[in-house]
Amino acid sequence: MQQMQIYGVSFDMVGKQPIVLLKTVDGNRFLPIWIGHPEAAAILMKLQGAQTPRPMTHDLLNDLLEQLEAKCERVSVTELRDNTFYASITISVNGSEIEIDSRPSDAIALAVRCSAPIFAAEEVIEESSIEFEHEVEDQEEVVEKFKDFLDEVSPEDFASGSD
Repeated sequence: MQQMQIYGVSFDMVGKQPIVLLKTVDGNRFLPIWIGHPEAAAILMKLQGAQTPRPMTHDLLNDLLEQLEAKCERVSVTELRDNTFYASITISVNGSEIEIDSRPSDAIALAVRCSAPIFAAEEVIEESSIEFEHEVEDQEEVVEKFKDFLDEVSPEDFASGSD
């Protein structure tokens, strides 16, 4: 597993589908994950510090964990199977850890609320990430290259070639 950070949320140019872009903490690899509009909004709202008058679903889950004295230790993008990313949420409670199956979008939306680290499996990074040859200093440069990439890619391009 490699630790990731949220680099941004964007939209693919063709279908206007939201994409969360994760970046390896110790490298120059970017992992695009197609997500739903509600989850994109939930991630962006928290990243931008927006407040809602009532708790949204991921806020509710975070509040529930706090009230139960449980902690979200980490979230992990665990695999890519049949064009679908899978994730898990690791919760610690009463001295033990519990793994909970999740969509990556929900796991990431929770992670931003409870400051939990985000990880991705090596196989997922190898199979689905984009690597820039040189160290990226300029976020605008990444956004432009990523937009160029999105103009020509579809979720099916991430399907495993070994059927």
